[in-house]
Amino acid sequence: MAEQNQKQQKETRQLVERAVAQAFQAQMPQLQAQIVQLVLQALPAPAAATAARPGEDPGSLVHSVSNIHAGSTQKEILRALLDSGGGYCSRIALFVVKAGAASGWQSRGFGDDEAVKDFSLDLNVGPVAHTYQNRVATPGNIAEMGRRFVGQFGGPANEQVLVLPLTLKEKVAALVYADGGDTGKLDSSALELLVIATSAWLEVVSLRKQAAAREDVTMTSRVEPAPPPVQTVSSFSDPFAGHAPMHVPASIPIPPEPAVVEMASTHAGAAAPAAAADPWAGMSAEDADVHRKAQRFARLLVDEIKLYNQAKVAEGRRHKDLYDRLKEDIDKSRGTFQKRYGNTAAASGEYFHNELVRSLAEDDISIMGSHFHR
Repeated sequence: MAEQNQKQQKETRQLVERAVAQAFQAQMPQLQAQIVQLVLQALPAPAAATAARPGEDPGSLVHSVSNIHAGSTQKEILRALLDSGGGYCSRIALFVVKAGAASGWQSRGFGDDEAVKDFSLDLNVGPVAHTYQNRVATPGNIAEMGRRFVGQFGGPANEQVLVLPLTLKEKVAALVYADGGDTGKLDSSALELLVIATSAWLEVVSLRKQAAAREDVTMTSRVEPAPPPVQTVSSFSDPFAGHAPMHVPASIPIPPEPAVVEMASTHAGAAAPAAAADPWAGMSAEDADVHRKAQRFARLLVDEIKLYNQAKVAEGRRHKDLYDRLKEDIDKSRGTFQKRYGNTAAASGEYFHNELVRSLAEDDISIMGSHFHR
């Protein structure tokens, strides 16, 4: 009787996990839209006024946020934040907060992207302390950054600096430093919006991976368990390893982020099915990594098309002219994909095209319409 009860409990758990995974995946577009809306609502009034000034491109800030949202790993997203933030200040740097210390990661405008690497900020003084303790953007004077900081990196001509919090799950995961350098360029409102958008997007990417992990566990639970794999060291360190969201039960493994981890089995019999299931099994580790990243990036681009064009997608599917209705968005995203992966080992994979058919057209290419070609 006890064995039968255990079996029933196991089957019930599998059914619940599968239902939760499906429901969670279905809600992801709405969740992303809500986060985007919250970011827009958080836009300070001065930023809106700044964006509307005559002679400035009102779409530049939107383009910067789009570049951040194009990232599919934490490393890509943080680099995009620094690249985009460099358009609104002369110098910008990111310091990762771990175990009560803030260590330099990368920077822009300091002469070398690695200039701040491993440099520690004092979390107990000046605008750094105020930002860390209150989780709000804090302006200040360069002298408040401390003699060691000024001695190492110098200061802006107008002596004005800005420190912003990058938060994850209501904790400060990193601090962003910005100043005007020799030009005095420092748009605090735009920088604050970019940091908020980055925080939100990191959460979205993390939730997507957790949903995928749930789905993988649900599928694999139907087959006989294989010997546990051995995990090798990831290709680079995760700057936010200590801030991984904890929405997933401990019994469900979460893939490491950001890295493609090679898995090796200690039993030759278990290795054959895994290799057969891996479409890149015959490639070098480097090429396989590029293919995986290209596939993830294609899915992200198509997800964004669906998110911001829900009405057009529904009409296009109904009338089988999806490409005509979404031509501008599709062509723009295809160009973005080609720019990043068109000259790489993943170019032959046609991942963007395949994702359009799979996700937008629901595996029915006729829904794309007669004007859709490879």
